[in-house]
Amino acid sequence: MVDFEVVELPESDHPEVGETAPDFTRPLVNAESWEDVSLSELTDEGPVLLVFHTMDGAFPATYVWNNLRDRGIPEQIQTVGVSISSPYEHKTLLKERGVEATVRLYSDPAAGVAADYGIENPLDGMTGVTEHRPAVFLLDEDRTVRYAWVASEWPEFPDYEDVADAVSEHA
Repeated sequence: MVDFEVVELPESDHPEVGETAPDFTRPLVNAESWEDVSLSELTDEGPVLLVFHTMDGAFPATYVWNNLRDRGIPEQIQTVGVSISSPYEHKTLLKERGVEATVRLYSDPAAGVAADYGIENPLDGMTGVTEHRPAVFLLDEDRTVRYAWVASEWPEFPDYEDVADAVSEHA
């Protein structure tokens, strides 16, 4: 039995396939440390799978990273996440999910990147708290979107086989 309410999310104005994804600079966290890094610095190195997720510790974030890890996607392509969680929380998530060697996470506590991508999700009952709606974007070296999925309800998850197919095709 489901013990939470499924919520339909409003339309989003996210980047579509063929469009250029917005650039941003935020603290990028790995297993050891963090530093301000722009998305364009990462795409200059090659394609990037950009995964927006709920705050660390929430079951949707755990579910997303377990599924990506279990399919070996972070070993195939540069994979980075974005959420409102702090760098300290990100370090814990990386370790607990067993992806600290293959994934890095951007910290976006004010959800400014979510707003730039049109995927902000104001949380009901939490005045002034906005997080990222679950979303996945595959970006090429020019930040052109090659694959896009954005949740239309909460909770909702991408089709991981579609993500794996997109990565295989474009990585």
